[in-house]
Amino acid sequence: MKRQDFSTVAVAGSQEAGWLRFAGIQKQFGAFQALAGIDLEIRKGEFLCLLGPSGCGKTTLLRILAGLEQQDAGSLYMGARDIGRLPPAQRDYGIVFQSYALFPNLTVAANIGYGLRTGRQEKARRIEELLDLVGLPGSGHKYPAQLSGGQQQRVALARALATSPSLLLLDEPLSALDAQVREHLRRELRTLQQKLGVTTIMVTHDQEEALALADTIAVMRQGHIEQVGTPEQVYREPANRFVAEFVGRANWLPVTVEGEGALRLAGVTLACGKELGVSGPTATLFCRPEDVCVEPHWQPGGNTLMATVERVDFLGGLRRATLSLCAAHEITLLADVGPNDAGFAALVPGQRVPVRLPPERLRVFAGGAA
Repeated sequence: MKRQDFSTVAVAGSQEAGWLRFAGIQKQFGAFQALAGIDLEIRKGEFLCLLGPSGCGKTTLLRILAGLEQQDAGSLYMGARDIGRLPPAQRDYGIVFQSYALFPNLTVAANIGYGLRTGRQEKARRIEELLDLVGLPGSGHKYPAQLSGGQQQRVALARALATSPSLLLLDEPLSALDAQVREHLRRELRTLQQKLGVTTIMVTHDQEEALALADTIAVMRQGHIEQVGTPEQVYREPANRFVAEFVGRANWLPVTVEGEGALRLAGVTLACGKELGVSGPTATLFCRPEDVCVEPHWQPGGNTLMATVERVDFLGGLRRATLSLCAAHEITLLADVGPNDAGFAALVPGQRVPVRLPPERLRVFAGGAA
């Protein structure tokens, strides 16, 4: 499938579109092409996540931006300045690594103030200010070994922000933490970034993290950018099948394409709210589990099929039902149903339930089901 060029998408109304710009960035390691001509524009003050599987090139792109790796071709601009060949010290950024990279023999205060080149009193004031900012007041005398993983990551973040950089780079900063701490720090990081207004680029393979944190997500695969958009755009309107499969859970249902753009699934004709964009005879219907509507009773109407409840999993605030279509038992789909939804009580294994697929929530991709 031909890749779509979403690399220059920017949110309307921005006065700083293209403040940071990658133009044709290429990188090769031996026979392996890590980056195949990356074009990407980032607004000043934006929080952008580079999202993709291992080996897709996201960390290489971040390292090139940091000057820790040199591109083979292409240019890199910050404002009107070409920074693509400058040493790291001249690129005006702070960076936080997955491993924290704190100096174990220095106190928290000494770690944070390591890059500051100011007088003693001004440095001490700045360190205290940063400790308050990251929620660790009075911890300057401690050593990294005396802190939890989450606290160490806060210190690493404070150190990265110490010089008030124009750019903050985050390389999988939360992946080494347990789930509860990670979720808490995720909220704090987003609040802090919005408060400071610092342009931030984060590398992650965690789709939930990207969806929760980013203003913009750039989804990468095999050295290419597959889609750039807001979290909702990437989740709701995936540019291609790879993005649809990589971001979030999804149902993939085999359909035949009929005349006038209609679809047929298990003997039922379905309407789709978007242009099909595929030529028959077979295609794959895509919809999210939360968009599958389980009804308490059968009612005549379009896009409704009968299904059998095979399994129900409890997921806290909702139930995830595995359903098989009565007219084609081999076809299964997932439905996420909340306690306030009409069909919630009908989710009993073995029960037959009507299932409605809202036309406006359906997308069609070429090829067979995944």
